Amino acid sequence: MAKKKVLIIDDDARNIFALKATLKAKSYDCLSCSSAQEALDLLKTDAVVDVILIDMMMPEMDGYEAIPRIKNLETREKTPIYAVTAQAMVGDREKCLRAGATDYIAKPIDVDRLLQLLSGSERLS
Repeated sequence: MAKKKVLIIDDDARNIFALKATLKAKSYDCLSCSSAQEALDLLKTDAVVDVILIDMMMPEMDGYEAIPRIKNLETREKTPIYAVTAQAMVGDREKCLRAGATDYIAKPIDVDRLLQLLSGSERLS
């Protein structure tokens, strides 16, 4: 089976670095964007992206605005999108799901939970 390609969208380079290192160790290929607009531009191309991890709190365009825009791209409407946020308050998961996220994971990221979500997305695609 081919490696799954994960797009990481986060404005914090440290988060991107940590996620890439973790996922590469588990045989995932990774791309990254430091803004939602950069990610939208990439996703409008024919770049292979099997699953998206998006930080919900970013300047300019946050995940709540970006997820519906991604889902409105004809070739990306079925791409699993996992909301990643430090905002682990009551109701945040539901807010992420209402925005169109496939699921939600809180920071600091539980690697086992992340891998469980990503393996579940393989069954979805």
